[in-house]
Amino acid sequence: MPLPKAELHLHVEGTLEPELAFRLAERNGVRLPYADTEELRKAYEFADLQSFLNLYYELMAVLRTEQDFADLADAYLTRAAAQGVRHAEIFFDPQAHIARGVPMSTVVEGLWRALGNSEAAHGVSTRLIMCFLRDESADSALETLEAARPHLDRITGVGLDSAEVGHPPAKFREVYEAAAALGLRRVAHAGEEGPPAYITEALDVLGVERVDHGLRCLEDPALVERLVRDRIPLTLCPLSNVRLRAVDALTEHPLRRMMEAGLLCTVNSDDPAYFGGYVADNYHAVRAALGLTKEQMRELARNSFLASFLADDEERRARYLAEVDAYEFSAAVP
Repeated sequence: MPLPKAELHLHVEGTLEPELAFRLAERNGVRLPYADTEELRKAYEFADLQSFLNLYYELMAVLRTEQDFADLADAYLTRAAAQGVRHAEIFFDPQAHIARGVPMSTVVEGLWRALGNSEAAHGVSTRLIMCFLRDESADSALETLEAARPHLDRITGVGLDSAEVGHPPAKFREVYEAAAALGLRRVAHAGEEGPPAYITEALDVLGVERVDHGLRCLEDPALVERLVRDRIPLTLCPLSNVRLRAVDALTEHPLRRMMEAGLLCTVNSDDPAYFGGYVADNYHAVRAALGLTKEQMRELARNSFLASFLADDEERRARYLAEVDAYEFSAAVP
């Protein structure tokens, strides 16, 4: 039985495995520029974030209908449940789909076919977080938020993702203010490839409650002190960091140092179909590479629930935390 955990940094489009991509392509009459799944998997070698994004957006062409999005989310939830995930807060990128002529309603309602049934089908509670693409305009983000208004009963929060460098958080001040006024929770990618100043800006300008990645915070001791003091969660993605060359090797990943500094760290999978592992695979990998103790692994699992947006269901959060506290480690890595 795997260690119970929440996953807080997961792009549903990044769970598109080659086999499902080809199946959906056939269903929708889309021709992929790869002969088979083996050739497609060879394309999953990335020099940096942008080289990954190029393939990521290319494969989205197979997602056309509500059923496609439902199948995508259900496939993720099946894998997540098998890896001990009890709660998942799932990102999606509506602008990437709207630009292809796929309406917001198709995306949200398709995802909700799977998410709305997730507890019954998989034993996993869920939240949905709509991300804005930071390499698109601020006006586009505002239009996206407006398009989402009829679906806010399905959407818990907003986030900010895609190419980070050259697109500081302040660019999206207005849409985050509008999202806050609508009662939406706020997160943002910051400090993955961008500088520590982007983390500070996300906190001060966007009012984020959680920082996605935040890897480069260690370059600014005052920022680390602030993150520790204010208990701002960081959603780290170790295997992703290695595959996108933010870290040269997993043995050099700063996770252990970050935990020892008192930061509220969580471990997540980011875009697992592309980066070689789902969330428990990330737990396995960091425990082996960094020599994390059982209690440090338990801390990461507890942090995942503490950092979640389960404030509207504290009874559920307490139940999940009790599962973590009661967990008995075996020789196998969780």
